[in-house]
Amino acid sequence: MQRIFFSNLILMVLLNLLVKPIALFGIDATVQNRVGPENYGLYFSLLNLSVLFNILLDLGINNFTTKNLAQDPEKIKKYFSKVFSFRLVLFSIYSIFTFSLAFLLGYSGRPFYLLSFLMLNQFLVLSIAYLRSHFAGFHFFKTDAFISVLDRFLLIIIGGVWLFSTYAPSEIKIEEFIWIQTFCYASTLIIGLFLLIKHIEKPYLQWDFDFGISVIKKSWPYALLIVLMVLYTRIDGVMLERIHPNGAYEAGVYAQGFRLLDALFMFGMIFAGLLFPIFSRQLKTSLTVVLDLVKTSANLLLGGIVIIIFVTVFNASLILGWIYNDVQDAIGPFQFLMLGFFPIGMNFIFGTLLTANGNLKVLNSISAIGIVANISINIVLIPQHGALGAAIATFATQGVTAIAQFLYCIQKFKIPKKPIGVIKFILLSACLYYVSNFFSASTFLMLIQIITGTGLIFMLSLIDLKAIKKLILTSK
Repeated sequence: MQRIFFSNLILMVLLNLLVKPIALFGIDATVQNRVGPENYGLYFSLLNLSVLFNILLDLGINNFTTKNLAQDPEKIKKYFSKVFSFRLVLFSIYSIFTFSLAFLLGYSGRPFYLLSFLMLNQFLVLSIAYLRSHFAGFHFFKTDAFISVLDRFLLIIIGGVWLFSTYAPSEIKIEEFIWIQTFCYASTLIIGLFLLIKHIEKPYLQWDFDFGISVIKKSWPYALLIVLMVLYTRIDGVMLERIHPNGAYEAGVYAQGFRLLDALFMFGMIFAGLLFPIFSRQLKTSLTVVLDLVKTSANLLLGGIVIIIFVTVFNASLILGWIYNDVQDAIGPFQFLMLGFFPIGMNFIFGTLLTANGNLKVLNSISAIGIVANISINIVLIPQHGALGAAIATFATQGVTAIAQFLYCIQKFKIPKKPIGVIKFILLSACLYYVSNFFSASTFLMLIQIITGTGLIFMLSLIDLKAIKKLILTSK
């Protein structure tokens, strides 16, 4: 099972390394530089607003499908048409909730117009995720990997022509960027549906109210978990734009720092996406296999994250300067956001384990605490500190939820309490901190940090080189 995990992890990482950074930093960041922080800040705020209630487009159906398809493929795949039809009803409910909140927050006119397309994009994104939940459940990881990057690949092609070709307009509008995104998502959905059809019953619109209600009853705990997690991770951008005196600008500054975290978040999601169906299946048969995979994946993911944090925090001005025109105000927020990547990585491992095991009540309680903490800290810090305050709130919230999930996993799964594991991470961090203070921010320092960190990961046996080599050689 570890061989399956690592072989598909390598494929997913390679595809995402080739495509998503170009989309984020070549296209998305260029758009922000061209339209300015205020216009992009409005877009960023509206994008976060469109995400807040996107769980109403899903209600936990994707996670429910992945878990149950991995355990009983024949039982779930025949429900595709009913679920897809029901999602159209959910889109109407989602639209009502999102437009109502936008009205209460004081949006009107052009923001409403932009929000309508962003809401459509959310419907397309969640529909693509629903298709991918089938690929993951069937363990068609290669197809899942292809669909996971297709929309970004199309964005690079179309957005590249729009921004950089001889046909590129001298001035661009954020509306045009949103329209291009819509086309890319719609194209990906159509291609994904075509690839899935042969593995399920022929899809068609099939309205079944009783079926929809039964699915909601089964999946609502997943839905509640997701909406709570989205609230404490995405509400920052909306609160910034609404409650700070210069909200649009501060939201744009926050977006500068958040973009790299968002890119890295995608790679963490690869781990979670691969681990979830494997955890779901193995928890039924072998807890020993699960705990071995938890240890291996945690060491691999968190060891890499420690290196990334030191590279980005100590070279923040340099890295941001490669991407944006004006970065001075974004340095502090960026550093705190990157510090928050470690607890986010912990959530990818231990939160996924708890979700696969069905411990949703505990996860929902932890997430509710996260929301209260996040909103409270934001209310206190945003009016005076703007983007920096929001970044501090994110770091604190992620830390609280990660520690709570980790401690519960130790208790629930009887994970051996071996201080040596924590000591290894402390030694890794201490050595990197020592090295980082010898040089000023530069590509040379980044290279030293990467070489030192990678060497220490193997020296401290956070990654067993022989085991990794064996897994790669035996992968099919």
